[in-house]
Amino acid sequence: MAELPLHGGKAPRWLVSRMTKLAKHMVRLMVDEYGRKGFLERISDPYWFQALGNVLGYDWHSSGVTTVLTGVLKNAIDPGETGIAVCGGKGATSLKTPMEIRMLGEKFNIPEWRLEGLVRVSRLVAKVDNAVVQDGYSLYHHAMFITEEGYWAVVQQGLNPYSKTARRYHWLHSRTASFVEEPHYSVVSDRVEQAVLNLTAAESRGVRKASVDLAVERPSKIARDFSAAVAMLSGNELLVDLEISREALGRWRKAVKIPFLKMPRTLNWEAVKRLYDVQPRNYEELIEVNGVGPATLRGLALISSLIYGEEASWRDPVKYSFAFGGKDGVPFPVNRKAMDEAISFLEESIRAAEIGYREKIEALKRLRVFVDRG
Repeated sequence: MAELPLHGGKAPRWLVSRMTKLAKHMVRLMVDEYGRKGFLERISDPYWFQALGNVLGYDWHSSGVTTVLTGVLKNAIDPGETGIAVCGGKGATSLKTPMEIRMLGEKFNIPEWRLEGLVRVSRLVAKVDNAVVQDGYSLYHHAMFITEEGYWAVVQQGLNPYSKTARRYHWLHSRTASFVEEPHYSVVSDRVEQAVLNLTAAESRGVRKASVDLAVERPSKIARDFSAAVAMLSGNELLVDLEISREALGRWRKAVKIPFLKMPRTLNWEAVKRLYDVQPRNYEELIEVNGVGPATLRGLALISSLIYGEEASWRDPVKYSFAFGGKDGVPFPVNRKAMDEAISFLEESIRAAEIGYREKIEALKRLRVFVDRG
C-alpha cells in the first residue's frame, strides 16, 4: 500500500546524513550483487522504491518519500564507483536534467548521439505525464537514473492541488516499447481518479492517429472542426449537421466539469501552425513539437472523438514495513543507534567483499532465509 499525501516540513539534517551513508552502502552491495540493470529494475518497482524509503527511515505515507529518497540517492551514488548517475530532482533542479545528462559524456564516455537520445527520453517522459496523461497531477519532480551503458529509469511525481495528494510515475528503458502507448512501468497513487483523459491507453490509439491526421491539415480546417466540437459540447448539436457518438459526448460533458479537464475556449494556434509546418509522422513527433501542451492535445482529442468518432480513453492508468522508524515518529521514532549499527555492518561487508571474501554476503542471504522461515 503506497499512500502519497502532501506533507509539509523537511527531513532533519541528522537523518539525511544517515540516509545518505546507508544508501551509499546499500547501492554498492546491490550493484555488486544484481548489476546496474538489476538496480534500475528495482528502482522502477514502485513498492520496492517505497520500501527503500522506509528502510532509510523516511515517512511511510508521504509524497516526500519520492523527493527526499531520490535526492539522497543522488548524493549517495558515486558514478565512479557504481557506473550509475542520478540527474534532475525537485522543482528547478528538474530543469537541469538535460545539462546534467550531457555532463555524463565525460564521466561515462557516452557518445554525444547517445547523450542527446537520453535528453530526448527525459523530455518525452515529462511531456507524456504532464500532457498526454491528463489526470490532474502537475509534475514538480523528475529524476533520471542512467548507467554508463546508457540504460535508464525515470521516477517523477506530480501533485493534485484539489485533493492535496501526489502521484508517482515509474519508467524503465526495457519496459518502454512505446512512449505513447501503455509506456509506464507503473503509476502509483492512493486515489483512482474518475475522469482521466488517458491518451496513452491502447483504447486511445484511434484518437492518436486522428490527431496526427489533423495536425498535418491546414489550421483553418482544424479551426472549423474545433468550433463544431465546442458547439456540440455546449449543447448546440443541432447547429451542426454531423453524426456523433452520444456516448462520447456524454463522457466529454461529464469530464469537463472537472477543473483540470476543462476544455480550452481556443487552441494555441501558433502551436497548430507549427504542427502544420513540421508535418509530424506519428504521435511521438507530434507531442515533441514546441508549444504543444495539454490544451492542444485535449482539443485535438475532442475533435477526433466528436467529429471523427474515435473514442478517447478515460481510464486512469494508476496501479495500486519499517526498518528504523520514520522522521515524523510514524509508525515509531527513528532508532539512531540501530541505523548507525546497520551502516557500520554494511561498511564492513563492503570492505570484506572488496578483498575477495564473499562469505559475509552469502551469510546475509542465509540469514534472510532463516528469518523468512522463522
